[in-house]
Amino acid sequence: MSEIIKPGAGVIFMKVGTHAKEDLAAIIARKRREIEDEGIAMWGYGGNTCHPSSMVQPFARDFAERQRPIHLVMQRMNSRHYAEQVRARQYSVDGVTWKLVPPGINVLGSRFALVIKSLREYEDTLDLSSTRVAMGRNQGRLGSRYVQGQADKACLEVVEPERSNEPRKAVPINLVAELEEPYAVFLRED
Repeated sequence: MSEIIKPGAGVIFMKVGTHAKEDLAAIIARKRREIEDEGIAMWGYGGNTCHPSSMVQPFARDFAERQRPIHLVMQRMNSRHYAEQVRARQYSVDGVTWKLVPPGINVLGSRFALVIKSLREYEDTLDLSSTRVAMGRNQGRLGSRYVQGQADKACLEVVEPERSNEPRKAVPINLVAELEEPYAVFLRED
C-alpha cells in the first residue's frame, strides 16, 4: 500500500490525456504554474459521474470532516478530445451564484472543474477491485465494475481486498493532486 492509496482513503479516479486540443504535458505545466501563482488550479472535466454538488462536494466534505485528504489520482491515456479551447470565465460552487474565474487560472473546454492545491507525478497502481463507489446510485458497487467503457472517472473509497473470484483490475496511476475546498465547481463562459 502507498501513502495515498490505502484502505480507508477517498480518491477521485480519472483517466486523463489530451483535452481541448492541448496535450497532457502542456496541461500539467499550465496547472503547476497556476498553483504556484494563484495557490490553486481548476482541473476541468465533463460528464456527470463526478457531478460537483451531488457527488464530489459531499464526498470530499465527508473525508474533510474525518480530517482525511481527498486525492485526485490520474491514469494517463491516449485521448482524442479535440473540442474547441473555450475558456471558462465564471465558476459556481452551487450552480446558482457565479464568480469570475481568477485571471491566472485557465480552464478550457469543460463544464466542471476540481479545485486542486497540488499536482505531481506519482507512480503507483490502483486496484479498482479493492475500491467501492462512494456516492450516487452506484454507491457500494465495486470500482472495477463501475470504471469501464464510458465511465472514466469516479468518487471511490479504497477498501481492504476481498477474497472473491472477482478478477483484480490494477490500473497505473501517473499523476496525483490534492483537492482544496470547495473541491468541485460548475463552469460557464459568461
